Parts: sequence; C-alpha cells; structure tokens
Amino acid sequence: MDVRSSAVTIPAGNADLPADLLVPAEPVGVVLFAHGSGSSRHSPRNVAVAHALNEGGLGTVLVDLLTPDEDEVDSVTAELRFDIGLLAGRLAGIVDWLAAERPVGGAPIGLFGASTGAAAALVAAAQRPDLVHAVVSRGGRPDLAGAALGQVRAPTLLLVGDLDEEVIALNQQALGQLTAPAELRLIPGATHLFEEPGTLEQVAEAAAGWFHDHLHPQPARA
Repeated sequence: MDVRSSAVTIPAGNADLPADLLVPAEPVGVVLFAHGSGSSRHSPRNVAVAHALNEGGLGTVLVDLLTPDEDEVDSVTAELRFDIGLLAGRLAGIVDWLAAERPVGGAPIGLFGASTGAAAALVAAAQRPDLVHAVVSRGGRPDLAGAALGQVRAPTLLLVGDLDEEVIALNQQALGQLTAPAELRLIPGATHLFEEPGTLEQVAEAAAGWFHDHLHPQPARA
C-alpha cells in the first residue's frame, strides 16, 4: 500500500513536539500513539504496530510527548514519564491539532497507548469525548488514569500478555471502572513487552480490527 510519510512539528500546550505522520491513500481513520515510560516515537514495537495499521488503511501519528530538554531531565529523574496529567494534556493538544489542521482530512481519531501511555491516552479520551472514537492499550497501565476511567466514552480494548500476571490484575480492575464499551483480551504466550515470536503481530491484528470496527467517518459540521 502506498503510504505518505512526513515529519511534522505539532504544537501541544507550551511544547512543540516532533512527530512522524504516516498516511495511506484515503485513510479510514488515524491513530495517535502514546508511547510508554522511557520510550519515544522511535519505539520499535509501536513502529511495527503503526506499519501494520498503515497496511490496513489507517493513518498513524508517532510523536515524542516530551521535549528534548524534558527528556534529558527524565532520563535522570524518571519523573515526567509518570506525569499522566502532563502526557494526557499533550495528547489532547495533538488531538485538537489533528481535528483543526486535518492533515489526514476528516478521518476519525483513535488512540493507541502502551504502558503508562495507555493511562495518558484514556485521560485524553475522557478530555476529548467528541474527538476520540476508540482506544487500544498494549500492556498498559489503565489503572493510572484514575477517576477519568469512568468518563471515557470511546470503546476501549485492553491487550495484555497472558503471562503478565501483575498487569492483568491491574487491567481487570480498570475494566471494572470503565463505563464505555470495553474488552480485556489476553495474548497467548506473551510477557509484558510482547517480545515472544508472533505476539506483537497478534497485538497489531487485534488493534486494527478494533479501530476498523469503531472508527467511523464523522458527519460534516454545518
């Protein structure tokens, strides 16, 4: 499939964030990625999932949620990677940019979050209920979204390795607090990072199916 790639800078609050935009012809939706703690837009697992989504006709946005200066501080203190409020605010700002600038036209927006990025994605979805139409979490910590879980309206898929027992328990707790349509799905033979052969491919397939089922073109505004 022909996929157009471009490097962009996205304003989000008080930060200008570098991002990689991958857009197939006539995308059926666009998925904004929220990477996990200590990672970046170059996360090999998220890049692999993004390419699989592109093959399925979905646009993707891979973005650094911290500025270079913040990332330098975080590499020493590890404090910002767990600042869910900060990360969610940045994601919400990017969602606003996607809706206003329309770099992928009017394609409906979904969020894909990994690890702590899943919590930020869910908080952002709660903050932008009219713009975010589906959420997928990979090995996520949705429990860190706190009270925002009950405010999420977007259908949410929680993907966890079936060998990742601690995170399974945390996702089960979060599932009970979600009021939107939600599902917890276990990936057989996978640990937390989905490094086992074939497991990341299962994540990509499940995510693509979820987004195709729940991202639908929105009616034009009058």
